[in-house]
Amino acid sequence: MNSGLAPEGSVFINFRHYVPDPKEHGFRWIDIKQLRFSAGSLDDTELLAALIGHEQFRDDYAGGGVLPEGIRHGPYWLRLITPDLYEFVSQEKAVQILREWMDPFWEVPTELEAVLQCEMFGRLAAAEAIYYLSELGDEAIHDWGRVHDCFHEFVLIDRSAGRITLVVAADD
Repeated sequence: MNSGLAPEGSVFINFRHYVPDPKEHGFRWIDIKQLRFSAGSLDDTELLAALIGHEQFRDDYAGGGVLPEGIRHGPYWLRLITPDLYEFVSQEKAVQILREWMDPFWEVPTELEAVLQCEMFGRLAAAEAIYYLSELGDEAIHDWGRVHDCFHEFVLIDRSAGRITLVVAADD
């Protein structure tokens, strides 16, 4: 399937690299995948559909990486994810979800906060549209999908840059 999206790069932020105590990070990590698209070529629903159909979306986020013929996405069966499951959210709401996931009582180390500002919060601020994958329910969880304690997914659309960014924040 030619989705019109071209991989541009990725960033993986593993919290354990920023804390002295291995138990302190809560096994949290953030995976960011950027893809390019032709500016103005698709509306948001079509971009979400193109992303869902793209090879880079076929990642179970359990260490196996992208599987071109994969049938899982994070904890979910890929076939059950559709564009209408993504909720449009404000930048403030996205930041709130991420900060609560990181634990409001945990003091984020300075070096990690700088990386998060640059790689994640900066991208949220630049996005013209932010979509959040709603909770899909138990029937959508694949056979070993409970490996993730928390799974948060955002899709950021920046039309001026011709970029769609998939942000997954999870712990396991």
